[in-house]
Amino acid sequence: MAEAKNVLGTTLESCCTAPMTGYYRDGFCNTGGQDFGMHVVCAQMTAEFLQFTKSRGNDLSTPVPEYNFPGLREGDRWCLCAARWQEALEAGFAPPVVLEATHARALEVCNLEDLKKYALTVDC
Repeated sequence: MAEAKNVLGTTLESCCTAPMTGYYRDGFCNTGGQDFGMHVVCAQMTAEFLQFTKSRGNDLSTPVPEYNFPGLREGDRWCLCAARWQEALEAGFAPPVVLEATHARALEVCNLEDLKKYALTVDC
């Protein structure tokens, strides 16, 4: 199987393991055939983004123990759906992203220049 690439064309790096993120809950923003939401953008949560996504019907701040979901807080990193990040960008609430940990498939929905404007390089 081919090595996953990030939006910069290099090896996909881990987004975060505390909390454990990724569609496959392995810390990486990998995607596959069952990931219809394309959870490929490694983003650092902001209070504004968490409120925005909650207002759109996707509450990421409330824990859901039955799905082993801890609930996210400002500063946490999470693999977001590319379409949600793009929607947040257009509404003025896009959270910062880690380009090295954002899967190349994000470019099917998001513009690289937009992602670069919100880039972080700090380790989790």
